[in-house]
Amino acid sequence: MIEITKAGYHGIQLPQFNIGFDYSGSRAEHVFISHAHADHMPRNRNVDVFCTENTYKLMQKRGYKGNATVLKFGETLELPTSKVTLYPAGHILGSAMVYVETDEGSVLYTGDYRTPPSPASEGFECPDSVDHFITEATFSLPIYRWAGHDELTDEVTGFAKHTLEEGYTPVFLAYNLGKAQEVMHMLSSLDHPIQIHGAGYKLCEVYEEAGIELGNYESYDRETCEGKILVTTNSALNNGFASNVKKKRLAYCSGWAARESSRTQLTVDKLIPLSDHLDFFELIELCKKLEPTRVHITHTPNANVVQHYLDELGIASRFLDLETETDD
Repeated sequence: MIEITKAGYHGIQLPQFNIGFDYSGSRAEHVFISHAHADHMPRNRNVDVFCTENTYKLMQKRGYKGNATVLKFGETLELPTSKVTLYPAGHILGSAMVYVETDEGSVLYTGDYRTPPSPASEGFECPDSVDHFITEATFSLPIYRWAGHDELTDEVTGFAKHTLEEGYTPVFLAYNLGKAQEVMHMLSSLDHPIQIHGAGYKLCEVYEEAGIELGNYESYDRETCEGKILVTTNSALNNGFASNVKKKRLAYCSGWAARESSRTQLTVDKLIPLSDHLDFFELIELCKKLEPTRVHITHTPNANVVQHYLDELGIASRFLDLETETDD
């Protein structure tokens, strides 16, 4: 029997195999980091970890000082009591799911993931089956069903073009790592100058090195930003980003844009339900495909809803309540 435990307030452990997932403590010899969002990086920026090359590069840009053993997707690492393989998670660049094979059975830890994958990532792949499936369920209600990538790209580019044609500056509100670069990738076909918030700008180099087209972009400059396509976070906007630009229109890019309440809670001109997580129906379908003995649900406000649907499929599940930060 495989023991799967919460590691305090941050990360998950397989104690009998000395493995930690997105873990910040000292009780796991082998720590695997799924991706470079803050709530998955180690709190101790000097610990040694295993991760993909692009996750390592992005973590370094975000203050990580430790050593990383870089693993390629599909490369199997032989540990004393297990074998570990990373699969592309489709969430952001470098994001990986961690597949552990042991004599007691197999475990797939997803971190955050998206299927179909973000076009600004390495894609999505997973094993054919697994015994224990540790999955996030950020969008855990049936109201969350995403449009296809082409339709979302049309929404993003259409908003930018129409806004510019009417003499306004388009501003896309998106998380600095992952979502911002996906939006820029969508906008690259317009060949219009883009300015991105400085915190996101420093991460773009890693995307370009990976061959992700981000268009004609530069770091945000308050004096020259008017008339450019701007990409920033909601918090930066509230702190004065482009406050000198009087004629601007705002597009909020997030899975949370699908909520009806967002229309009244947010003062924006356009809601675009663009998520870097999978939607509710994709989650249920993947559980059906993998046929796990048990699903361990994390990062969700509605675990009971997911469990209800899994119960109807005859799939056992439980909720692992982990600390999270909003990155969508």
